[in-house]
Amino acid sequence: MTVDTRSVVLDRIVAGFALIFGVLTIVSGGRVLFGGPEAQAAAGNAVRFVLWFNFLSGFAYVAAAVGILLLKRWARSLAIALAITIVAVFALLGWHVLSGGAYEMRTVGAMTLRSAVWIGIAIYLQHRASAASFQS
Repeated sequence: MTVDTRSVVLDRIVAGFALIFGVLTIVSGGRVLFGGPEAQAAAGNAVRFVLWFNFLSGFAYVAAAVGILLLKRWARSLAIALAITIVAVFALLGWHVLSGGAYEMRTVGAMTLRSAVWIGIAIYLQHRASAASFQS
């Protein structure tokens, strides 16, 4: 495999991962937000603002996946913005917890995962941008 072919394959893998991650985020968040009392009870002490942020950001994950797949420059900017906003919401979750607010430990785990994924994707796209393969 040439470097170019390897890069295209890796881009597709990253885009596919971002797409699946986005769809799963939309489905899981939507299930809790719109699924009725049983779904909300199963979510336990879900932190509402984090739940809404994650649900809505799932659509941005899908958009970023499409941009990555199409090698669009804006995908990198979107991934960076996602990484920054996820970390910011994670910090707000920390504030909520330290202020005595109810929460689920799985929310902390999920936000850790989201932060790592989007920071990783943003770093990957930043490195790829230096290869000048993304278009405007």
